[in-house]
Amino acid sequence: MWHLLALGCIFFPGLFMLSRRYLRRNYPALTDGDIVTISTSIVSSVQAVMAVFSGYIITSSCNHVMKDRHWISKDYVLFGTPYMAYDIYAMYLCYWHKHRAKQENGQHSTSFNIVTGFLKGNILIVLHHLLLLLIFLPITMFYRKGLGDFFLGCLYLTELSTPFVCFAKILSQLGKQNTLLYKVNGLIVMVTFFLCRILVFPYMYWAYGRQYGIAAHRVPFHIPRHCTVAIAILMAPQVYWLTLIIRKAVRCVKSVKSE
Repeated sequence: MWHLLALGCIFFPGLFMLSRRYLRRNYPALTDGDIVTISTSIVSSVQAVMAVFSGYIITSSCNHVMKDRHWISKDYVLFGTPYMAYDIYAMYLCYWHKHRAKQENGQHSTSFNIVTGFLKGNILIVLHHLLLLLIFLPITMFYRKGLGDFFLGCLYLTELSTPFVCFAKILSQLGKQNTLLYKVNGLIVMVTFFLCRILVFPYMYWAYGRQYGIAAHRVPFHIPRHCTVAIAILMAPQVYWLTLIIRKAVRCVKSVKSE
């Protein structure tokens, strides 16, 4: 079982290094910062596709939302968990390259300032990753007693928007923010994010209620309180990130109208 954890520790950093090598060799015009950002986006997209595929298999295979089990649910938790630790490092590396570019332009910062700046600017997503590493993993592996694979599959499906978010980063890195492709992709980001990272939570309540003959709005009163608290903790940053996406879309629309 633990060999999957080791495989994940090799796969994600390995894919990142291979992507960097490929881009450096075949696209010499790209800067180191561009290469790191694009490589990070590639790895994130691959992880997201695997998670969504796993989530689809699990949710479509479970007729009973609590009792039915699928082997992929635990296996992908073990394989995908190292991605969270890798991604924190990858995000810091992207941030470091941005400050390196500023230093080359005469804006000097100490290593401590770079680390603290990274944490201040990315504290929410870093905490989100640490929460999944330190709490989600042990609960999923040891404390849920094999129950709720369907809901675990639903959580995997939240990654559907990630490839489009990553594609937007790549287009932005290449200076394609004003293209039609970037705007269409932005619309897809907003729709998929809302469907898979916001509506998925009330959907899980609805699915549980349908299984046990309970109205969806009554489900929070029929399940353990810590489950509702956990869902609220997971959903809160998603709502915040959706507001950022909407604000960015509004700014984009306003800039087009002003032209």
